[in-house]
Amino acid sequence: MTDVRVASSVADDEARYRSRSMWLDLIDEPIAPRPALPGPTAVDVAIVGAGYTGLWTAYYLAQADPHLRIAVLEKEIAGFGASGRNAGWVSPWFPASLEAIARVHGRDRAIAMQRAMFDTVDEVGRVAAAEGIEARYHRGGVLTLATAPEQLARVRGEPDHYHRWGVGDDEIMWLDATAARERIAVAGCLGGAYLTRCACLDPARLVRGLARVVEKRGVKIHERTRVLGIEDGRVMTTASDVRAGVVVRATEGFTPDLPGARRELIPVYSLAIATEPLPPSFWREVGWGGYETFTDGRHLYVCAMRTDDDRIVIGGRGAPYHFGSRLRDAYEQVPRVHAAQETALRQLFPAARDAKVTHRWGGALGVPRDWFPSVGYDGARGYAWAGGYVGDGVAAANLAGRTLADLIAGRDSPLTALPWVDHRSRRWEPEPLRWLSVRGSLAVFASADRVERRTGRPARRAALMRRVLPL
Repeated sequence: MTDVRVASSVADDEARYRSRSMWLDLIDEPIAPRPALPGPTAVDVAIVGAGYTGLWTAYYLAQADPHLRIAVLEKEIAGFGASGRNAGWVSPWFPASLEAIARVHGRDRAIAMQRAMFDTVDEVGRVAAAEGIEARYHRGGVLTLATAPEQLARVRGEPDHYHRWGVGDDEIMWLDATAARERIAVAGCLGGAYLTRCACLDPARLVRGLARVVEKRGVKIHERTRVLGIEDGRVMTTASDVRAGVVVRATEGFTPDLPGARRELIPVYSLAIATEPLPPSFWREVGWGGYETFTDGRHLYVCAMRTDDDRIVIGGRGAPYHFGSRLRDAYEQVPRVHAAQETALRQLFPAARDAKVTHRWGGALGVPRDWFPSVGYDGARGYAWAGGYVGDGVAAANLAGRTLADLIAGRDSPLTALPWVDHRSRRWEPEPLRWLSVRGSLAVFASADRVERRTGRPARRAALMRRVLPL
């Protein structure tokens, strides 16, 4: 009877982990937690969080110094959070605008930040290939399409905006409606901006593969180990304490669960859907042979990609922020948001009108008060951190891992001079102020989309809101 209960518990755990996203559901390997922390431990570097940030940091540290004792502590399993649930984009964008960076750090450092993000898109693919991680990586670029007249002016301005920041004509360009449809035949397409520096992949395959790679390099990953708190040189867990020369906080959307960090980042839920594999007839009509990522000019944006097994994944915003920065499994399912994504799917791709949606999921991403991600290291305390990617973490977490490795090792490099290093965002307001501000912002952008659909003209309220947001 005991063996039956154990087997049932293992099966229940695996079902729970697979339910977190399509990516985890379809991964072709068992999903079983690694052993928890066995007892009191001393290491050189303790990393809290086994998502992209924590694992990339471990990877580059171990690569630079194979003798380092590195432990990664994870409450659930590697890739349980956003790293195993995102929409599959290796995004080249930094959440804070180039203008916002330049106001504080100057034009040259703003350009350096954007260039670093561009280069990171390729670095993710390079490491996956070099390490034999079958992440299904495709660098097809990103299309931002105008799918309604009111979107045309703001989308048409994207190439000129990037050109003013030194991005070349060969990296971003305007495509007229015919040229855009030759890439992806999206209904209502009036043209689009095409940026070559973007990729798509299977995020769960990447994070799970990366975990295996760092283990082979000697990194210890302790799953089902809940961290209760972080102090200088010490991590307290439900199992025991870990003493470390350096502690790295890599908890992204789960940061508010740590004592004293409730207002560092807020968790904002992003949701996604995926179709069944679509038939060859669909792809003959729509194209999409280059595996471009795709979005359009609406304010509460949708983002889409084609998977290797011929599904469409559509993700986006619209889920509510929850009072007190609460995190709950139930928040990952918001029927009205998933329904809106399904409506967008069928509007953009009429040939998919009868396609079955097989998966609906969501997860929390981390948002700093000024939408400005940061990475830093306080050598006196032996404390490092990275995060606040606002949904662009597949690439940004890799850049953060490389940067943290240089900072912890004391190496001056172009990465350690980037403007996000040691950036300190203001803490979020106490409740109910942050609930009111975040909910209010989402409501304004949602209403702007409704107004634009009704009138066919750009909504002034969205432009006014962007002036007061710290972008």
